[in-house]
Amino acid sequence: MKKIPQRTCMGCNTKKDKKELIRIVKKQDGKIQLDKTGKIAGRGAYICDNVQCLEKVIKSKRLDKIFQCKIEDEVYQNLRGVMIDR
Repeated sequence: MKKIPQRTCMGCNTKKDKKELIRIVKKQDGKIQLDKTGKIAGRGAYICDNVQCLEKVIKSKRLDKIFQCKIEDEVYQNLRGVMIDR
């Protein structure tokens, strides 16, 4: 039986299957983007498909700390759009 990769959500700190979470990537050129394939090279962080988790991440500035840079509001707006679409 194949092992399913587990990742931790930045918002609620619960472990879930990698496929259930949304991946955010900081590419080598410093750009932050959503990774729908899970294969873009760069530093990745995961979040539940849940607006409450996103609000916790925004309030605590956890994404800023993980990627060690200022995260633009545009990235958070994209995340909100993805969560509403699902």
